[in-house]
Amino acid sequence: MQLGELEKQVLEYLWKIQPADAKQVFSYFEKNRGGSLNTIQSTLERLFKKDLLGREKSGHAYQYYPKVERHELIGQLIKNVTHDFVSKDENSVIAAFSSISEDLDEQQLDKLEAMIEQQRQKLQKNA
Repeated sequence: MQLGELEKQVLEYLWKIQPADAKQVFSYFEKNRGGSLNTIQSTLERLFKKDLLGREKSGHAYQYYPKVERHELIGQLIKNVTHDFVSKDENSVIAAFSSISEDLDEQQLDKLEAMIEQQRQKLQKNA
């Protein structure tokens, strides 16, 4: 899955301010980046079709909200990128995360360690 620049910006906005209709999203972006209401409506529709946004009818407009958390989307994008380069039994993804971890501070490494431990516990429960 690929995301355009405006799609990423709309997702960021909706993660902070949810739910919102197309006019609310447009008024935010009109001040910051310009564009038209039609462009925002098309972007929201594309994100809905990609299953990244949900929507509920409210009066005459849809209220859009994110269906995925920010970290979940990042994980999906990483999987999509690495899928083409990594075989199932290869450790390239682990090596890539290890190299990225050089940029993490102590607190972030502690959080990563705790998340890895949680994942281990889930695996043990399902085994």
